[in-house]
Amino acid sequence: MTDKRTPETVTIAPRDIRFDVDAAEQGHWLGGDPVGTAVFNALSLTFPDGERLFMDAVKNYRGQLSGKLFDDVRGFIAQEAIHSREHHTLNQLIDRNKYPVHEIEAEIQERIAFSRSRGPMRMLIATIALEHFTAMMAEMHALHQDLFEEVEPGIERMWRWHAMEETEHKAVAYDVFMEVTKHWSPLQRYFRRTISMAIITFFFTRNISRYAARLLEADGYAPDAALKAVKNFVWKKPGIFSRGWKTYLAWYRPGFHPWDQDTRALVADWKAEFDASPVAA
Repeated sequence: MTDKRTPETVTIAPRDIRFDVDAAEQGHWLGGDPVGTAVFNALSLTFPDGERLFMDAVKNYRGQLSGKLFDDVRGFIAQEAIHSREHHTLNQLIDRNKYPVHEIEAEIQERIAFSRSRGPMRMLIATIALEHFTAMMAEMHALHQDLFEEVEPGIERMWRWHAMEETEHKAVAYDVFMEVTKHWSPLQRYFRRTISMAIITFFFTRNISRYAARLLEADGYAPDAALKAVKNFVWKKPGIFSRGWKTYLAWYRPGFHPWDQDTRALVADWKAEFDASPVAA
């Protein structure tokens, strides 16, 4: 078993911040771009129920944890709960008379229910894979802030805060997985996590693309044109699913740990900004 863990200097602190995202009511909030707005709205629609799944996945194993990892899990749960709340607020501002939001949310809830039905360990493995994926996208956000240059400050700040905390807690669920599977062989652990990542990558990227395309169709795009535009956005320009390919592929390396890539300096300025914001007791 690897001794790698989240660095001692990384603490997972909940930042109870409420963001002004009212500009989302105006429609294409991502700099007037209907395609980019559809993609990020599709992502946002997955977060409230998805974050609750992540929370429950680690809660299932709290009785087996102690010390810093127990504290990290507590901070992780608090952070994810606030993420869920803020994205729920944003999602409620999407025009539900125009866009098929209810139908997309129902599909997401059905998929989450299926994940839950597979049992605690599969929930946890799905969580570590998706947490790596979201951390990869958060890293892309940090390196390529131009994507949000023309976004209203409240919305831009909310996505940046989310990216920073995803980077901060990127290894917590993974550390839980390593702790509760310490009786497994390295090969068993490697096989389970890499197969799960391959499966989740296929379905996650496909589902987000399809949800976004359906939102675009409500903007007047033909179905084929909508899906083509979305695929171009997520895979080519700006390529939110492809820019971080080195981080993504690191997952398949034996002995991998999320903090093999030390991203503390990457988000240092953001952390100073958000740590200065009010935090709930």
